[in-house]
Amino acid sequence: MSWGTELWDQFDNLEKHTQWGIDILEKYIKFVKERTEIELSYAKQLRNLSKKYQPKKNSKEEEEYRYTACQAFLSTLNEMNDYAGQHEVISENLTSKIIAGLARYVQELKQERKSHFHDGRKAQQHIETCWKQLESSKRRFERDCKEADRAQQYFEKMDADINVTKADVEKARQQAQLRHQMAEDSKADYSSILQKFNHEQREYYYTHIPTIFQQIQEMEERRIVRLGESMKTYAEVDRQVTPIIGKCLDGIVKAAEAIDQKNDSQLVIEAYKSGFEPPGDIEFEDYTQPMKRTVSENSLSNSRGEGKAEPKFGGKAKGKLWPFIKKNKSPKQPKEPLSHRFNEFMTSKPKIHCFRSLKRGLSLKLGSTPEDFSNLPPEQRRKKLQQKVDELNKDIQKEVDQRDAITKMKDVYLKNPQMGDPASLDHKLAEVNQNIEKLRLEAQKFEAWLAEVEGRLPARGEQARRQSGLYDAQSTPTVNNCAQARESPDGSYTEEQSQESEVKVPALDFDDEFDDEEPLPAIGTCKALYTFDGQNEGTISVVEGETLYVIEEDKGDGWTRIRRSEDEEGYVPTSYVEVYLDKNAKGAKTYI
Repeated sequence: MSWGTELWDQFDNLEKHTQWGIDILEKYIKFVKERTEIELSYAKQLRNLSKKYQPKKNSKEEEEYRYTACQAFLSTLNEMNDYAGQHEVISENLTSKIIAGLARYVQELKQERKSHFHDGRKAQQHIETCWKQLESSKRRFERDCKEADRAQQYFEKMDADINVTKADVEKARQQAQLRHQMAEDSKADYSSILQKFNHEQREYYYTHIPTIFQQIQEMEERRIVRLGESMKTYAEVDRQVTPIIGKCLDGIVKAAEAIDQKNDSQLVIEAYKSGFEPPGDIEFEDYTQPMKRTVSENSLSNSRGEGKAEPKFGGKAKGKLWPFIKKNKSPKQPKEPLSHRFNEFMTSKPKIHCFRSLKRGLSLKLGSTPEDFSNLPPEQRRKKLQQKVDELNKDIQKEVDQRDAITKMKDVYLKNPQMGDPASLDHKLAEVNQNIEKLRLEAQKFEAWLAEVEGRLPARGEQARRQSGLYDAQSTPTVNNCAQARESPDGSYTEEQSQESEVKVPALDFDDEFDDEEPLPAIGTCKALYTFDGQNEGTISVVEGETLYVIEEDKGDGWTRIRRSEDEEGYVPTSYVEVYLDKNAKGAKTYI
């Protein structure tokens, strides 16, 4: 099966077909090029997608990636970034292995095709020239034969005519012979050209054209093979990155399998644990008894000096008025049933966890946060302090390493003065030592706060203390210097050292039971440094610059009990007021 023998007369069709083959090759190149653009665009979009969901540095999102589920998501983002890289590899390999090679091959193919068809046209022109020569010699031979025949007829006519002179007859005979000779020459020339043409024609149809068409056929077959090889390469380029893509997907699966829900749950505990204990049971209030009920024998409320039970809850002279009980001598309102009070207590919004929350509010007003993180619950404060201590220790270690490096460099300078002046490092060494000392003092300060917090946090298994509006009765025989757990006015738990034994009192309105109490004596005065809106029960509102009476100093929980008049008293943050204690007043301590 050869184009030279089978398609010897289809020169023009072969020319069109080979041009169509080159067009197909160029179309495939264009297809691969557009595929590379798609791969690059897809890779770019994947990278942008991965970057979009990456956690921002020094943000809250970065802290969220402590959880294993978030870490798995982060691993997925990283794997997708690698996945995008493989698509970029596909684009690069398609460009280098297919597009570039095929583009060069197309140019070579065009040149080869042009050369083959140029040779074919040249052969066609040659055979056409031979044909024209043959036709010309044939026509000349035919013409000469006709003229020789006419000359012979004229001679015979002249020879038969008796009136013609002998000279005219001889002239006609010579002319006839000349014409016969010319015809013979034309015949010989025609025969020679005919033989030559037949030879050239055989060469053309059986040698030149088959050779040229065979070369064109081989060229076309190479084009087809090259196109098939390019298609195989196209598939191989994808197949080469398939294992890596598979590893990316395996990495995503591995990250998903590494999710530990228990660990995440523990991290939630560490992130939000306040360190407080749950509130205790609310005592039953027996409304069948008279309104002025005595303390039960089981309560641990004793008088300050006599160790006897107080006849009334939280007497102002002998006991401490609970911060949630706000004195108000307005007309008494009928009491609500206990169930209503309990429902209100359970459905109301939680109050601020501790006084540190109020300090945080003050700090926010002043535009800063407390250095000792006192605005946080105990457990969260401990966690932040521990982080701060760790950071300071790392900074100290860095400075120590730098100091060691400078010291070694100084020793080298001392041994080799030509390398540098040792005295030039003294300033830097002194600066580093100063930084180390500052960091150590800072670390000691935070370690002291950390030790304080860790000492105050309730131990595991310890009896739950009250965090609602109840006192926690400490059942100890000695009431002096016992640790009393009491609520700050915002409803949170604090510890204080007190010489008083207190009783559990429901955080409800018992104004009518304290109306007849003897007011506590004033032990000094105070001036309000800031305006405080006493919105919580047991607190009192003050205005900046206002002067009030101090009836109970700060017991270590950050609250000072003050009085504006006999009808209005309550607690304010100690940091909001400037206290001036009367040293001669009973129970007053020296105020620093």
